[in-house]
Amino acid sequence: MPAPLDALLGALAADALSMPGHWYYDRLALRRDYGRLDHYTAPIHPHADSILWRSKYTALNPLGEILHDQAVHWGIQGTHYHAQLQPGENTLNFQLAVELYEQVLAQKSYSPDLWLNLYIDFLRTPGRHRDTYLEEYHRAFFTNYAQGKKPRKCGIADIHIGGLAPVPALIAALGPDHPTLRQIVQEHVGLTHHSPEVLAAADTFTHILVQTLAGHPLNQLIESQATDWVSPKKLAAWSGESDEKVIGQRLSPACYIRDAFPAALYLAWKYHDDFSAGIIANANVGGDNCHRGAVVGALLGAANGVPHRWRHGLLIESRLSPQ
Repeated sequence: MPAPLDALLGALAADALSMPGHWYYDRLALRRDYGRLDHYTAPIHPHADSILWRSKYTALNPLGEILHDQAVHWGIQGTHYHAQLQPGENTLNFQLAVELYEQVLAQKSYSPDLWLNLYIDFLRTPGRHRDTYLEEYHRAFFTNYAQGKKPRKCGIADIHIGGLAPVPALIAALGPDHPTLRQIVQEHVGLTHHSPEVLAAADTFTHILVQTLAGHPLNQLIESQATDWVSPKKLAAWSGESDEKVIGQRLSPACYIRDAFPAALYLAWKYHDDFSAGIIANANVGGDNCHRGAVVGALLGAANGVPHRWRHGLLIESRLSPQ
């Protein structure tokens, strides 16, 4: 039976597989550059759909300095969001999820203040990671922090699915039977994403993931427990369509939680008994496939375990202690 760590490993595998094709919306370009994403591979430069050059961040003072040596890649057309990462390497939000997992495991409990100290230190220390893109919520947090706000007051009402990336890490570290798990997930996600929609998605995700780890059928859980996000009728109707149509026409492939979370639930429902097929499908529909992967990979990992082929080559896997 899959262990809680399979949920985290599944999310990490889905992210690393998706990483080269992250935020491709032109699927012809995605196919041209990578063929079919079905193994870990390095990002190609230039990124055909990159709009990183339009993103801006200027630290107000040294407290807000978080780009470090990656700053030179901003403002240049075609720059890949993860230009410096290697095959099997995770994007920033998932690297942070592993930091959270290790901290909670070592402390045997969750502390928001200890986490915020680690988060601030991690992003302010040059060389702690090699990812190029930092999501809007990171930039907003450190703008607030540089203005002198207390860390607990630096988060924003961010509405992106990237806010769900730490959920599998908390469940893996605390265990699915932890008596206040759902409250801890809400507290943690709310530190950076205090959006009602993201918090609601985090709670639904937590509930389904815990029940999946308890042995309940994943497809039935999504049908019965995710009706605020996607109905069984829609799931059945979409199952006869291609993934590219469902996540492209029925639902946006972009990062906004209102569509991204139902899209991830749909893929987890459709591929409920096939981990590899599910994360490959997620990677190849593009858009915010990395952060959808937090949901798709975690749920499929919890339902099926994570095959060796995905553990092997996942660069961060060696840091994760077996439970």
